[in-house]
Amino acid sequence: MFDQVVFAGGGNRCWWQAGFWDVVQPELALAPRVITAISAGAATACMLYTRGDSQWVMRYYEDVLRNNKKNVYWGNLWRRGTAVFPHYEIYRRALLDIYSEPFAKLASAPEIRIGVSRVPRWLGPRSSVAAGLIAYNIDKHVRKVLHPSLGRTLGFRSEFVRAQDCVIVDELADLILQSSCTPPFTPVLRRNGRPVLDGGMVDNVPVGALDETPGRVLVLVTRCYPRPQTFVISHGMQQRLYVQPSRKVPISSWDYTQPALMRPAYELGRADGETFLERLPQRSTLAADRA
Repeated sequence: MFDQVVFAGGGNRCWWQAGFWDVVQPELALAPRVITAISAGAATACMLYTRGDSQWVMRYYEDVLRNNKKNVYWGNLWRRGTAVFPHYEIYRRALLDIYSEPFAKLASAPEIRIGVSRVPRWLGPRSSVAAGLIAYNIDKHVRKVLHPSLGRTLGFRSEFVRAQDCVIVDELADLILQSSCTPPFTPVLRRNGRPVLDGGMVDNVPVGALDETPGRVLVLVTRCYPRPQTFVISHGMQQRLYVQPSRKVPISSWDYTQPALMRPAYELGRADGETFLERLPQRSTLAADRA
């Protein structure tokens, strides 16, 4: 039914995608040829095709984050070798723990294309972080656009790397972290010697990495946009079916202090998946919006 699938970024909100997928994939026997993904959407896609057990991963995070009481440890400013923001170390350790044992399963998974944002050379790494974050927040919170444009205007460019090109699990963890690079929660990261930022700085919904192949594409976003919950955008001979949460996902992207909220986010995805399946016969009656 869907030859390609898009997993948008969104940090913890991507638990909604996991819940939706766990309901819809078995019912429709979804077997996409290509997945394009950003940030935690990429982590989710890789989790679904390696570990394949959302419940196990939620229990893992609940255990790991149980004793993390803050998102910012200001006292660590004065302590050498300790991080003010705990996210990077926790996230990297989690990726290694989750993917290490089933890493070989990636070879038989769909091609997973993970996006990073290359920063404009004229800005430099530090100033590009500030400019990119400002542009991203204007696009998402002020303009509320589905596919942002300010980052491209500033000179940010997307680069996509196949998860299957990672030879060892450490390379996959580094790639996902580069795709998720959002200072100050993470340090500024480099790929092949050049700084990169979160792939969402260019487009948090990475349809630009899709093949032009005619057919249907399923696009799973994690924000609520001023559109119907499901809507179609035609692109050439493609019909891109976008699905968004029925309400705001009840967890913040980078909140590492409330792991119990991952489960309500996941359950919202499951509920929205059930609704999606109930309404699926009506998909053919949807009018396609020309982008």
